[in-house]
Amino acid sequence: MKRAVFSAMGTSIDVRAATDGGIDSTRRIFETVEEACSRFRPESELSRTNDDADRIVTVSPLMACALRAAEHARTITGGLVDAGLGGAVRAWGYDRSFESLEDGLGCETSDQTAAPEWSIDGTTLVRSPGVNIDLGGVAKGWTCDLAVERGHATIVSAGGDVRSASNDARVEIVDPWGDVAALIRLGVGALATSSIARRRWRYGSGEANHLIDPRTMRPSDGPVLQATAITATAVEAEAAAKAIVLLGVGGLAWADRQPWIRAALAVWRSGCVYGTTGLEMAA
Repeated sequence: MKRAVFSAMGTSIDVRAATDGGIDSTRRIFETVEEACSRFRPESELSRTNDDADRIVTVSPLMACALRAAEHARTITGGLVDAGLGGAVRAWGYDRSFESLEDGLGCETSDQTAAPEWSIDGTTLVRSPGVNIDLGGVAKGWTCDLAVERGHATIVSAGGDVRSASNDARVEIVDPWGDVAALIRLGVGALATSSIARRRWRYGSGEANHLIDPRTMRPSDGPVLQATAITATAVEAEAAAKAIVLLGVGGLAWADRQPWIRAALAVWRSGCVYGTTGLEMAA
């Protein structure tokens, strides 16, 4: 088994594949998706689409696939995880890569006060005026899925998102304070962890984070700091983990009711760690 680690999408990508060619192919997939879907690159297709004032825009087949993945994430979470919240994310100060983000750049309100309306039909994106798309974690998880589903890699880990085709895959979950919260037996499937403890910055009289709650149009501020979900795909795991954080007290109960979520784990602000009934720990 070959292994390589490289940087892409603002994070570290860890790939395990049968051949060097598989690793190279995985790297190219990440480069291709980032070139198209990054909102921090002014020349990317996503940036150009967001800058286009037209309500109806024709996008590339690759962008259409990424948007369909985002649409799926929105549907299965009942609208909680919505790529159309890019305008609100920017309004709260996250308008550049996190490494170059400065404190105090956010505002305490957003012009976007209601859930955005957008849809993708074939390669046609239709959106209400002012909708700004942020593919963020969706693109990251989707790329992990692509690399494994196309047979290039056996396991791909990208900044908390993992897609595996190995029965032996295990994933160590580290809490916001750097301690190991759990060692999970993943096997074949996907896992994602979402946290509001790391990507935080100062704004005005308080703090903001990257996870916007569409019910309030404000950064998530509930009792759950971090959540991990296990599903069939990394896109679904990413969506589930974010939804659990946003739902707070009821997050794990919600996850337990979803047939598409195998198991989930949540780390509370108190440091307590809770899991759903289906969570399988590794020895």
